[in-house]
Amino acid sequence: MKIDKIVFATGNEGKMKEIRMIMADLGIAIQSMKEAEVDVTIIEDGETFEENAMIKAKTIAQALKDMGEQAVVLADDSGLEIDYLNKEPGIYSARYMGEDTSYTIKNANLIQRLEGVPDEKRTARFVCAIAAVFTDGRSFETRSTIEGRIGYEERGENGFGYDPIFYLPEYRMYSAELAPEEKNRISHRGKALEKMKKILSTEL
Repeated sequence: MKIDKIVFATGNEGKMKEIRMIMADLGIAIQSMKEAEVDVTIIEDGETFEENAMIKAKTIAQALKDMGEQAVVLADDSGLEIDYLNKEPGIYSARYMGEDTSYTIKNANLIQRLEGVPDEKRTARFVCAIAAVFTDGRSFETRSTIEGRIGYEERGENGFGYDPIFYLPEYRMYSAELAPEEKNRISHRGKALEKMKKILSTEL
């Protein structure tokens, strides 16, 4: 079965830029849902990152199959787990304080909730689960994390979402301060995509 393209289940341009950089050497067109003209309602009612990623991928793969397309759909579900806050916001990271709330406000709220909490208790991680579903029914999953801690202010211009408050002690800088190539190499999404790229290179 010849696969015409990879469709990634996101409308986030920052995310699409990262994905295209990492997956470029697969030599196959990579489209967002909008570019693939897929408009479906996805109900993310899973209880884990993996479940939500698979729900998204399967829903879009079915829509593409109904359109007569032969493709592989990639979907990620990622989020920030803060240990001191019982791993909040977790799978609700994108919906934390409302989907339309700016990350500047979300980040400020998380910093405020950690006011007075010392460095050693500010541990956190980004988690990314990626699901791949082919329109012929095959499916695969990968997962990666990156450990760090929550900073005391927003820093950096290179990231998006919670990147500006995620401090990496090993690099002595925030995730949003990393060069894009470096971030792709070490990030939760970058590592999960690299794992998925290895799978796809043998399955495409």
